[in-house]
Amino acid sequence: MSDKAETTGMDLLKEIANVSGKGGLFRILKPSRAGVIVESLDEKREKTLIGPTARVSVLKDVSIFTDGEEESVPLADVFLKIREVHGETIDLQLKSSSDKDLIEFLNKILPDFDRSKVYISDIKKIITWYNVLSKYTPELFVEASSGVTEDATEEVPAAEAEAPEEKTKA
Repeated sequence: MSDKAETTGMDLLKEIANVSGKGGLFRILKPSRAGVIVESLDEKREKTLIGPTARVSVLKDVSIFTDGEEESVPLADVFLKIREVHGETIDLQLKSSSDKDLIEFLNKILPDFDRSKVYISDIKKIITWYNVLSKYTPELFVEASSGVTEDATEEVPAAEAEAPEEKTKA
């Protein structure tokens, strides 16, 4: 069961990255001597070598600042909440949406987000990344939601036993 937890759902965010200076998201394929080989998450699926000096942010390590007891919330949790509220796509038009609309969007998902540290550009990235992931890697959401539901309904003790394992592996 723990093997399933390692390879399903939002855990796959450890394979997805944002590269500073390049648009879109990338799947990390393998490291090389000259950097890391990535594949774009779009129709083209272009493979590129990213040099060792590039700033690569793995989405599993990204979190959103909050004012609450926790200083931040993992991006994976935010994505799952977006899925619950908005479904497969977020219909907000980034270019025509006002800052107020974007703040209201994130407020519905994460009411205690830190308004002094989370910028409008961050909210736009969250929306863009969510839509890309939902379109090109829907297995992130399907496996996460079905796995949680099955474990929770069939065996409550198993779901409770898996939670501490996931925290220690992170």
